[in-house]
This record gives sequence, C-alpha cells and structure tokens, in this order.
Amino acid sequence: MIFGLTFEKLLVIGAIAALLLGPDRLPRYAEMLAHAVKRGREMLGTARERMQDELGDDVDWRTLDPRQYDPRRIIREALLDDAPSPSPGPVPPASSPVVSESFIPGTVPPFDSEAT
Repeated sequence: MIFGLTFEKLLVIGAIAALLLGPDRLPRYAEMLAHAVKRGREMLGTARERMQDELGDDVDWRTLDPRQYDPRRIIREALLDDAPSPSPGPVPPASSPVVSESFIPGTVPPFDSEAT
C-alpha cells in the first residue's frame, strides 16, 4: 500500500486514465510510464551500490535505522526501563535543613520578590 493506495484504487485510476487518454495516446503514455519505472529502478540500484561501496560490507544496519530516533519510541523505552536502584551507601546530610512552615488560614503567605 503506497500512499494509502490499494490495488483496487490503482485499478480505478488506471481505468479512468485509459478513458481520458483514449486508444491513440494510451500506448505512448504506457511506454513513458514503463520507461520511468525502469529508470527509477536503475537509480535505486545505483544508489544501493554506491551506499554499499562507501559503507563497506560489515555495516550494522540497525545503527543506521532512522526509526530508532522516533521520540515516541525513546519515551516508551525510557518509561519501561527499570528505575536505577538506590546505592546502598550512606546518605550525605543536607547542606541546609529544610524548614517546613505550615500555612495557617487567614494569614498572608510569604512572598518572594525574586521568584517572579
């Protein structure tokens, strides 16, 4: 399925093209299409050979797969990975103690002029 085209859709497009072109021009356009497909295959083969020559025979194709850079895949793998286990060593003390002040309803909350 190329570009969402199924065999049936391609058949309908071909029939409409045959009706629009008519019997006089149809052989010429069919020959042009065959020539374009043949040239496309030659270009693909040339590109494949050139890539093989430049990269060599011992290429790991998985490293060249662009699907590995899909953000959805990266996030999925990151979320499914096991979280690293905490180190069994001693926990260093905090540099400054955290003071938790509970908010009392009816009082004005603290304001930090540098935060905004």
